[in-house]
Amino acid sequence: MKTLLASLAAFTALTAAASAADLPRRAAPPPVFTPVPVFTWTGAYFGINAGYAFDASSNNTSSFAVPAPYGAGTTAYFSQRNQEGFSGGGQVGYNFQFTPGSGVVVGVEADAQYLDFGRSRNNAFVVGPLAPGVYLTDPRGLSSLDFFGTVRGRLGYAFDRVLVYGTGGFAYGSGSADRSFGGFAGNDSFRTGWTVGGGMEYALPVDSFLNFFRSSAVTLKVEGLYVNLDRNTRNQGAFVINAANNFPVVYNNIGRRDDEFAVVRAGLNYKFGSY
Repeated sequence: MKTLLASLAAFTALTAAASAADLPRRAAPPPVFTPVPVFTWTGAYFGINAGYAFDASSNNTSSFAVPAPYGAGTTAYFSQRNQEGFSGGGQVGYNFQFTPGSGVVVGVEADAQYLDFGRSRNNAFVVGPLAPGVYLTDPRGLSSLDFFGTVRGRLGYAFDRVLVYGTGGFAYGSGSADRSFGGFAGNDSFRTGWTVGGGMEYALPVDSFLNFFRSSAVTLKVEGLYVNLDRNTRNQGAFVINAANNFPVVYNNIGRRDDEFAVVRAGLNYKFGSY
């Protein structure tokens, strides 16, 4: 009897094992797919910049004959001094990229800049005698340009995290104008004009140590701008000044001069919006 029961139990176990072997195996779950985020330049940004500005004015030398009785065969030459100096400030803007990854990027940017241009811009060199009690000055050159700003459009192409772009638009600037004669001492000289340039920008990883504001990206840029600011007709010409009352007695129109300069600068931006 015991032998019969043992045989029956063994047969049952073998049958169960065979049946289990015939059952379909449960498929393993598919691996979880995590898409790699594609970088886009779309979003608002703000940042800082610093660089150097170089004088690009073309009107370097001018002259006029001083009339009698203030000069006898006298010619005045005005040789412009080149200006250059530090430039630094901040910018805000917005970009839109049509296709994430690589594609066309359009945007707008505004900036405001400090500009370290000196006041002494023209030298007067006189060949011949001047009458006693008079002196020469050129108000086009005796002024500083203390700050400037721009409002520009940007058009470029992104190669993933590298953006190459051109830019251009409105420019403005201001500084003190030395019009000490005739009661116009120290008036401010606001100027408007235009600017054009281009640059390259690179987006660092989100976890960059520079990302103090937890922005979607930190970008570094190198940019060059040409700026032309019209000085308007009020700063034309050269004057013979009566030293007794500090008033012009002779005016000579030797041409208008614009403020023209080039800026090369590096910048840091914090971008907010899409990754």
